[in-house]
Amino acid sequence: MIRAGVVTIYVSDMQRAVDFYTRTLGLRLMFRADDHWAQLDAGDTQIGLHPASEAGPTPGTPGAITLGFALSVPIAEAIAQLEAKGVVVSGAVPGGGGVTLAFFSDPDGNPLYLADG
Repeated sequence: MIRAGVVTIYVSDMQRAVDFYTRTLGLRLMFRADDHWAQLDAGDTQIGLHPASEAGPTPGTPGAITLGFALSVPIAEAIAQLEAKGVVVSGAVPGGGGVTLAFFSDPDGNPLYLADG
């Protein structure tokens, strides 16, 4: 069901964040969709930078870093599998750029998401 993961960090200034992660930390920029999303290669981990918004967490606060999972099955199937195991899932909803997202939490309330597309 899950084929890869990405850590998403909500940021207040996309260019400043991209500069920090690429120039300061030396990570490779894999993809950038203007100020809507940037994805960086951190070896076995991918980091996604997402702009802050009223609908999301404030950068630098609890919940401003989430873990997302890329799927090897359609998102509806992944949601059904999780719900069959008692997980409450919110979505699937359009995430922009052809991506569909579904949100859920681990047993401690840590935010997680599924991404398809």
